[in-house]
Amino acid sequence: MIRINLLATERKQAKAASPGIQAGQKMMVIGSLLLVLTVAGLGWRLWALGQEEAQIARQIEAEQREEARLQEILKQVEEFQARRKLLEARVALIDELRKGQSAPVHMVDQISKALPDMTWLTGMQQNGYTLTMQGRCLTLTSLSDFIGNLEASRYFIRPVEIIETTTDTSDKGPELIVFTIRGTFQMAGVESVAPPPPGAKGARGGKRG
Repeated sequence: MIRINLLATERKQAKAASPGIQAGQKMMVIGSLLLVLTVAGLGWRLWALGQEEAQIARQIEAEQREEARLQEILKQVEEFQARRKLLEARVALIDELRKGQSAPVHMVDQISKALPDMTWLTGMQQNGYTLTMQGRCLTLTSLSDFIGNLEASRYFIRPVEIIETTTDTSDKGPELIVFTIRGTFQMAGVESVAPPPPGAKGARGGKRG
C-alpha cells in the first residue's frame, strides 16, 4: 500500500504563497498611509486657506471702516473749507463796505486839505467817484494851487479839469473868480497815507459855503 503525504505538500505550497501575501499587505499598508497623509495634507491646506481667507476678510473689514472714517473726515474738511470761503467772502464784503463808507470822509478831508487861502467852495455834486465842485477865489493862482494840491494828494486822478471860470463883480468888494472844476476820486489813495499837498494849509485856510 502506497501512502502520499499531502499535508507536507500543502505546507510547502502555503510557505511558497506566504511571501506574496506579505508583499501585498505591505503595499496595502503603504497605500493606506499615503492616502491618509494625502487627506491630512489636503485638510491642513484647506484649514490654512480658511484661516487666510478669514484674515483677509478681517483686513478688508478694517480697511472699509478706515475708508468710512476718512470719508467722514473728508466731508468735514470740505464743509470747513466751504464755511471758510463763505466767511472770507463776508469779510471781503465788510471791508468793501467799510471802504465805501470811508470814501466820502476821505474825499471831504482831502478837499479841505487841498484848499489854499482865500479859496471857497460853494457847491459840490457827486456822481460815483466823480466830483464837480463850484467855488470862488481871489486869483487864478489860488485856483491853480487848489488843482495842483488835489492832484498831488494822490487821491484824485490826473488831470483835475477846469470846466468854467468867470469873474464876479456884482459885490462892492474885490473881484472874485467863480470856478467850476471836475475830478475823479480814487480809493487807492486811501490804502496808502498820502503826504500833505504842497502849499495846502488845511481846512482852516479856506471857507466852504
